[in-house]
Amino acid sequence: MPIRSDGKRRWVELEFVVPGTPEQVWRAIATGPGLSAWFTPATADERVGGKIEFTFGEGAASSGTITAWEPPSRLEYEEHGWSENAPPLASEFVISSRSGDKCVVRLVHSLFTSSNTWDDEIEGFESGWPGFFQILRLYLRHFADQRAAAARAMSAYPGTHAEAWKQLATALGLYGPNLGERRSASAEAPPLVGTVEHVDQSDGACEVLLRLEQPAQGLALIGSFPWEDKARVAVSLFFYGDRAAETAAEIEPRWRAWLEARFPASAVQKANA
Repeated sequence: MPIRSDGKRRWVELEFVVPGTPEQVWRAIATGPGLSAWFTPATADERVGGKIEFTFGEGAASSGTITAWEPPSRLEYEEHGWSENAPPLASEFVISSRSGDKCVVRLVHSLFTSSNTWDDEIEGFESGWPGFFQILRLYLRHFADQRAAAARAMSAYPGTHAEAWKQLATALGLYGPNLGERRSASAEAPPLVGTVEHVDQSDGACEVLLRLEQPAQGLALIGSFPWEDKARVAVSLFFYGDRAAETAAEIEPRWRAWLEARFPASAVQKANA
């Protein structure tokens, strides 16, 4: 959607439909355990004035102050210092019930500025959410309110993200995916078997979302995306159930080692020399 402005702020709006009751959707969007089950490790002090924090890996993190807390319909938080010299950023989630045990979620990201200096960042907020919304939908449909744990691995690639994706997807048996197909990684990779639930192939990202059978019940978002003057490849695995934490702890170092062997940091350093 286009960036909007009223002279005091600039914002983007997204709206999406998810399964579940307002209470289930609220727990997924407004609590630390819920956010960690489909987005990124998070904590939330569940009150107005409380802190909400997100950890993105490799030292990247952000935090904000909750400015609206209205269960199960509205959450808003405001982040200062989310980027160097950036104006404050407000994020608002509004949950509305729809018939058939579904909800509409409206998300608004607002920057308190009249300048277009930060428009690339605002557009980045908008383009970065769709893949995670797909995870949220599957989480609510199949695993809502279960214990959850995530495993993540990421590496850099000196070429384009499309080139990186071809190498990654080929190695994992994910190249040319079709919805509903059952795919399995090669024996050289960590265990990965699942059904293709979503595919995104664009200038902004190449991603495949799987509903997993192995190494355990869960979801996997695997893809590549541009990052500054190079590309990144990433594997995000979400496990659910009583043994989710044990599975994530066992599998994460295996994926980190596998990605480093396929996409070594030395190759990026050599390309930048």
